[in-house]
Formats: sequence, structure tokens, C-alpha cells
Amino acid sequence: MSTRTDAPTRREQILREAARLFAERGFHGVGVDEIGAAVGISGPGLYRHFPGKDAMLAELLVGISERLLDGGRTRAAGAAGDPGAVLASLIDGHIDFALDDRALITLHDRELERLRDDDRKRVRRLQREYVELWVGVVRELYPEPSEGEVRAAVHAVFGLLNSTPHLGGGAGRAVTEGVLRRLAHGAFGALGA
Repeated sequence: MSTRTDAPTRREQILREAARLFAERGFHGVGVDEIGAAVGISGPGLYRHFPGKDAMLAELLVGISERLLDGGRTRAAGAAGDPGAVLASLIDGHIDFALDDRALITLHDRELERLRDDDRKRVRRLQREYVELWVGVVRELYPEPSEGEVRAAVHAVFGLLNSTPHLGGGAGRAVTEGVLRRLAHGAFGALGA
């Protein structure tokens, strides 16, 4: 989702590899030594960057929730006044996330409950704000359905887009992106039918 072109920091490298390993083998199936080896430092060297695995998990899950919400707000502001353009931009942004951050989707599904209460509540709050951003835009486009129907449609589209970790191989990114975009727009379009 990021548009940065410079090299990732050591901290970002650690988080990327931790997300990948946690998604592959589960939070408890990965030790700090393995994460360190994946980025070329000793396991204990990770403690210069993070107090422990729990802090990595929290930063990953809180961080992606913050980035999604911030990105959604930026996209909405960039297409202000045109709810169709805002929705298209939100869909494109979420597709980028779903294709680029599959490990984080898996991690969220499996490990959210391992977060400390404060961090888990923060993730949930950020997610609710993200959902409400979408609900507001979709209701502008489709004012007839109830708020509950629109909210259900938003969650259904998230489920569709966040299914990317389970997609089989074969289709390239551009094809997958196009399919997801058409399906998301079609799902919302059904609200007007």
C-alpha cells in the first residue's frame, strides 16, 4: 500500500519477515532466532528493535489497521464530491492491500486474539472507523437500502477482497486485480438493483 521507493529500514524488514513467518507457521511456531535469521541478525539482536514477539505482532496488526484507515481517508479526500470516484478509489486501495499484504490478512485472522486487550481494542476501533468510512460513501451512492444492508455489503466486500491468501495460483496480479475490482463493484451495484 505504500508508495515509498527507498529501501526498507531494518525494523520494517523484521516486521515483514515476522509477518511472513507468523502467517506460515503461527505465532507460537516461530522463535526470535528464526525471525533474526530471516533478516540476517541474531535472535537476541531483535531486542534492539522490539521488546519481543508480542510487540512485533501488535505493531503489525495495529499498524495495518492504521494504514488502511489513513489511506482510506486520503483516498476519500482526493476524490471529494464524487462518491463513485471515492468508492472506486477505496476499492482499488483495498485491493492493493489484499494483494500486497496477504500475510497480514492471515495473521489478523489467526492471531488477533493474542494481542493485549489495549492493542486488540485499538485494532477493532480502527477497523470500525474504516468500515464507517466505506458505509458513508456507499450510502451516498445507494441511499435506498437500510444502513444495516449497506454495512453487511461492506463487510461482504471486505470478505471477498480479503480472501486473497486463499486464492489459487495461475492468474497474474493484473488479472486478479481486475476480477476483484469487478466483483467488488458488482456486489455494491446489487444494492441498487
